[in-house]
Amino acid sequence: MALAHIRMISIIGVVLITVLTLTACDKEPKAKKSGQAIVSVNGSEITMLQLNDEIRRTNIRADQYEAASKQLLDSLIARQLIVDEAIRNKLDRTPEVMQARERANAQVIAQAYLQGIISKLAKPSKAEIADYFQEHPELFAQRKQFDLTTVRVATKDISEELRKIIDTAKTAEEVVIWLEKNKIHYSRSLATRSSADLPVQLASMLREKGKGTIFIINEQENSLLISVNSIKDNPVSEATAAPQIERFLINQRYKEATDAEIARLRALAKIEYLNAEGPESDAEKPVNQLPIVSPDALDSFNNPSGAVTESAIERGISGLK
Repeated sequence: MALAHIRMISIIGVVLITVLTLTACDKEPKAKKSGQAIVSVNGSEITMLQLNDEIRRTNIRADQYEAASKQLLDSLIARQLIVDEAIRNKLDRTPEVMQARERANAQVIAQAYLQGIISKLAKPSKAEIADYFQEHPELFAQRKQFDLTTVRVATKDISEELRKIIDTAKTAEEVVIWLEKNKIHYSRSLATRSSADLPVQLASMLREKGKGTIFIINEQENSLLISVNSIKDNPVSEATAAPQIERFLINQRYKEATDAEIARLRALAKIEYLNAEGPESDAEKPVNQLPIVSPDALDSFNNPSGAVTESAIERGISGLK
């Protein structure tokens, strides 16, 4: 990480962490912290353990260690000064800060507990990675590349007349001409996506529609008109795919383990909903009709850099180039 980035993160960290670290804020004597003290700020010690923890979180390179250490130590001093002043002004007693502290404390404890569970899980074996590769040819050996033109318009402007134009048009340019003629605002862009970047449902639709077809994906206020310009073979070898398959399987395994543990704890717990109605039973929950394409499909078009989004990770292997 560049030193400029470390400085920026440190400054932002001072503001954010100040709110969440207003602990031990009463008028009791300040207890000494464990670890070798390197600075005292108004009687509060900053230790080498704290500094090393900040350094570890920034993932700095060895050649940046000395300069980064000085910057991070300055950030710790600044943070302590802000904490002291905030306590002097009794900001630590406000309902917002107390609630934030309680929430942060609960998250840290819960995360530590779950980390203890997932740390015992074995990594995926080479055989499991190979099996996943073989079971998903559409993501790897038979991966396709789609060259697309996307036209974004407001959903309210998708009239019956525009739908007829889309149905008969052979290219996105024909639709664009109609939009301009009718003074409808739009934005147009080119996109290249693979079957590994897209949800299975959308990738299948692109293959089925083929070149020279246009279809619509609705996204509440906006809609995408997608034209398939070309479809090419773009296979990926098992060796290239292996690291990301492993990461996906690890994430999947972690999710399954945490879900199972939460289910176990719920089964053992006595949960009462007080002064409020509990969640609807399965029988009472409304059945949502699935759209032709989930709104998550738009992640791939809104993410032109090819970076893997959280929803993409949940869908499967993404971003293999």
